[in-house]
Amino acid sequence: MVAAKSLLLSAALSVHQTKQAHAHLIVSGFTANTQLMAHLLCSLALSTSSSPTSFHYSLSLYHSITFPTVFATNNMIRCFSNCPSPRHSLLLFSSMLRTSSYVKPNNHTFTFLLQTCSLASALAEGAQVHSHALKLGFADYVFVRNALIHFYCSCSRIECSKRVFDENAHCRDIVTWNSMLAAFVRDGQIGNARKVFDEMPERDVISWSTVISGYVQNGQLEQGLECFKEMRDKGMRLNEATLVSVLSASAQMGLLEQGRLVHSLVQSLNFPLTVSLGTALIDMYAKCGCIEQSRHLFQNMPRRDIWTWNVMICGLASHGLAKEALELFQRLINDGLCPANVTFIGVLGACSRAGLVTEGRYYFSLMTNKYGIEPEMEHYGCMVDLLGRAGFVDEAADMIEKMTVPPDPILWATLLGACKMHGSIKLGEKIGNKLIQLDPTHDGHYVQLASIYAKAKKWEDVVRVRRLMAERNTNKAAGWSLIEAQGKVHKFVAGDREHERSQEIYKMLETIVTRIAEAGYSPNVSSVLHDIGEEEKENAIKEHSERLAMAFGLLVTGDGDCIRIVKNLRVCEDCHEVSKMISKVFGREIIVRDGSRFHHFKEGKCSCLDYW
Repeated sequence: MVAAKSLLLSAALSVHQTKQAHAHLIVSGFTANTQLMAHLLCSLALSTSSSPTSFHYSLSLYHSITFPTVFATNNMIRCFSNCPSPRHSLLLFSSMLRTSSYVKPNNHTFTFLLQTCSLASALAEGAQVHSHALKLGFADYVFVRNALIHFYCSCSRIECSKRVFDENAHCRDIVTWNSMLAAFVRDGQIGNARKVFDEMPERDVISWSTVISGYVQNGQLEQGLECFKEMRDKGMRLNEATLVSVLSASAQMGLLEQGRLVHSLVQSLNFPLTVSLGTALIDMYAKCGCIEQSRHLFQNMPRRDIWTWNVMICGLASHGLAKEALELFQRLINDGLCPANVTFIGVLGACSRAGLVTEGRYYFSLMTNKYGIEPEMEHYGCMVDLLGRAGFVDEAADMIEKMTVPPDPILWATLLGACKMHGSIKLGEKIGNKLIQLDPTHDGHYVQLASIYAKAKKWEDVVRVRRLMAERNTNKAAGWSLIEAQGKVHKFVAGDREHERSQEIYKMLETIVTRIAEAGYSPNVSSVLHDIGEEEKENAIKEHSERLAMAFGLLVTGDGDCIRIVKNLRVCEDCHEVSKMISKVFGREIIVRDGSRFHHFKEGKCSCLDYW
């Protein structure tokens, strides 16, 4: 009977099931059995419930044991770990030390105590636990050392984690290495993380997943994808975390083929479409220009959370599908979900890209008045962009001035762009000079101000601003464009001649110029900042990075294939017009993701309706 009960209690039980088992023990007269009562505590410790009721129930169980064993006490400490404070665990540990006549701590005691301190980021308390582990001779147990590395990492004391890691090179297992690897990744020390990874005597899927996510989280996307390729080449088993990280990298770089590869792996390996994985796939397809695929996945997901809805709303917004984004927001509300601050970034962004001023004002008010969400910089950014591009430049400036928090320079820079668009020279000059004072090293502010002067043909002021920019050692950020073709990512910058097929690309450029000129194209050189001849200006703009990428795309893709390009900066007016002309003359669909939104060029028209 006892053996059967022990087997029952060794299984993972919910709190309700544990109470049923407890009731059965009471009826059967086994409540005096310390081992069985300790197993009940173990079940409660492993339960995900952290309600006050389950906590008090655990404590009453523990107090019902006349002479608690170290196993029972350790599991009570684990139950305490669900509390926001480590105080209870430490008090129980202190009691163990005082009543050492019948129970003494063991290595598991310190593992659980450190876990509790890690969850609470309780540095001082954890350091005391560390000192007791040293004093009682448990600090060299590998599980305790692993817990110490994780604890110091949780408290952002990476140097302490490294010291514990280095103390005994012979007392390490793969968890030790993975813990140190994760500590460096969490602290953004990807170089040191890679060093640890390279030195590991053996690696498992967690090792690979950690270093890949580290690259992706630190913006080293290409290295993350290369590491993923290496992982697959070695035949390593994949896990969900790895796939989500690679999907994130693919999404940020706009690499559709890479993203499709991961999707095919998900299907071939029969991974369940969890919320995390499904949301990552939706995000990837949206950011790679396949918004219809995102919609299909969203509609067929077995379960969604608020982040799934947010990704879909933001995806629709980035493609200029404002009506659909706002309808989806209403569905979210109708389903009883509470929107988050990110939700409204998507909604306001949708209004901004479509010029829906009235709707934008409504949703901004709804966010603050009904849902009590304090506007953050991103929300103000959407509103300033919406109002500024729609011509309400003064209202946008007034909104910035009335903010309760100091405005981010990006807000003023957004408004400066609106001043350039609408020819508000006086306000633009004021904002431009203000930005240069706020951040004299940021090249973009000088460029925007110079652009305003250039549009007004005030060349002396253009020269003055450019000279000031040079004196302060700032340079305009280089624009680049990516295109994925023939299994590789090809990157171009303006005037680029480094590509192995450069001669063919420039020959195709000449063909493009000739054919679109025959179709009625006339260059718009207003974005060129220099007081130079018209012919020189035309030569400057025709070698912009996206045009080189398009020329390469026409060379390497089949007739009628879609050309997909990712650009880091906002597309200029002339390149936008050229893209429309190319789509018509060459009969191609061209999808460009610039720094602001998606442009779907087809049959001489753009999805943005020339409003971007």
